[in-house]
Amino acid sequence: MYGIFLSAINAALVWLVRSVLVKFFIFFALYFVTTEFIGVALELLPDGSAINSSLSGIGSGTWFFWETFAVDTGLAAVVSAYTTRFIIRRIPVIG
Repeated sequence: MYGIFLSAINAALVWLVRSVLVKFFIFFALYFVTTEFIGVALELLPDGSAINSSLSGIGSGTWFFWETFAVDTGLAAVVSAYTTRFIIRRIPVIG
């Protein structure tokens, strides 16, 4: 009886170490590296003032169509999607 009980506890501990703790530390490391990488990458990116100054020369007719077709929302979604795709492909385990 003692051997069966000890074997069950050993199997439970092996499962706990192999599947829970190891995965926790791996995913925590991936999360930590990703968040730190994004923080460093945001410091290197420009602030966007050049885009605002370049768009100031667009006429009112063009702005009407941009607002009608929600180009500002679509452009933000496309840039966000490409950025997310870039970040996911750079993570070695996932990409």
